[in-house]
Amino acid sequence: MLTAARLGASALAGLLLAAGAAAPALADTPAPSPVTPPAALYGKGDPTYDGVWRQSLALTALAAAKVVPADSAVSWLTGQQCADGGWPSFRADTSAACDAKTEDSNATAVAVQALVALGGHQDAVTKGVGWLKANQNADGTWAYNPGSPGDADSTGLAISALTAAHTDPAQVAKAGRTAWDGLAAFQLGCAAPAAERGGFVYQPAADAKANGLASGQASLATAGGALPVTTTDRTDAAPAAQACADGAATAVPHAQSAEAASAYLVGQLNANGQHLMLATPGAEPAPDLNATSWAVLSLVKAGHPHQAAGAADWLAGNGYSWAAKGKNGTDPAAAATLLLVARAAKLDPYNFGGTNLVQLLADSGPKPAALPSAAASAASANPDGTEAPGSGITDGEDNGGFSPIWLVGTGLVVGIGGGLMISLNRRRQAAAAAGTPAKDDGQQ
Repeated sequence: MLTAARLGASALAGLLLAAGAAAPALADTPAPSPVTPPAALYGKGDPTYDGVWRQSLALTALAAAKVVPADSAVSWLTGQQCADGGWPSFRADTSAACDAKTEDSNATAVAVQALVALGGHQDAVTKGVGWLKANQNADGTWAYNPGSPGDADSTGLAISALTAAHTDPAQVAKAGRTAWDGLAAFQLGCAAPAAERGGFVYQPAADAKANGLASGQASLATAGGALPVTTTDRTDAAPAAQACADGAATAVPHAQSAEAASAYLVGQLNANGQHLMLATPGAEPAPDLNATSWAVLSLVKAGHPHQAAGAADWLAGNGYSWAAKGKNGTDPAAAATLLLVARAAKLDPYNFGGTNLVQLLADSGPKPAALPSAAASAASANPDGTEAPGSGITDGEDNGGFSPIWLVGTGLVVGIGGGLMISLNRRRQAAAAAGTPAKDDGQQ
């Protein structure tokens, strides 16, 4: 889901293809009037399609950075939860009952992770986990909205939410199919070309290829990860690809899933200058900052921070425009995702390629209730700042030596492509909920 996410997110090849196919139907559906975001929400853009997603990522990232968010920001997120435990992408009128068809597994998954990270919200977390269990498909997967075919992104995010809430995915099942069984259906094994093995497709199809964002989000789940990502396990060795005998179409066993996925991601990063690529129909492939971010998070969780380091550095050098120069200024989902990357990769979030990510994200929403101790000390001379000693500034002139003009151009290409896909997907979900025919589901 992404503004970053919707992102996540959200930017997928499968999503791109689905959105492209659905565009004619959407053209007949009038776009809703833009919604002015409430003061408690991070970001200045219309929250209709990503409000819960971006709020959840922002709260998770700030909590990980030891920033205590405003009570209003947390209350806004908990107030979006429906009576049955799920979250929609956004609901303007929380006094009205939710439409179950518009509840969103991606929003629910990241909201659960945010509330676990914040602490003190066990009732809401329990209800959210209950909603995920109730809306698991019979094949063990999750769809973006209930009743649709499952996809790798939604299934991966749901599993990460279960993990965050200390719920064993192996014990969450429908019709005898566990969450791990559902996720395994999207991972390419020995029947795929060598370069694709270990990657995850968005949805199974005869000629489906591994997708960067699907692989990053699903890989984090199969590595036993949730947001925020931390790990004490590491190895300097490259991840091991699945061993395949000649002619064998062996699927990836669960015990080897994280390693095989990591091998795929490392291969793609190495082939593309330490970033993943976004292929938008009708446009030249462009760097995909969101997918690259999730790849870093999953590699760190899988015990391969050394192999993730190059991509983390690339994001530090190229992430400013994506996070700070969107249509509506700061994109809180993008800024939060980069802040999570900086923390996982053990880079300085106060000087991430010249950008103070903590201040950038905090400034995009209501004033924090408290700053981390180091930042609070520095802020005594600058009450509006969150600079810690050695922090950088939120200035695109200092981005790892890359040209700001190039950065802005790249950010616009990726932002326009990702934003269009997010908007198309969420509009398609809304149209489907209203009874307008829509194509297969996709992630923000």
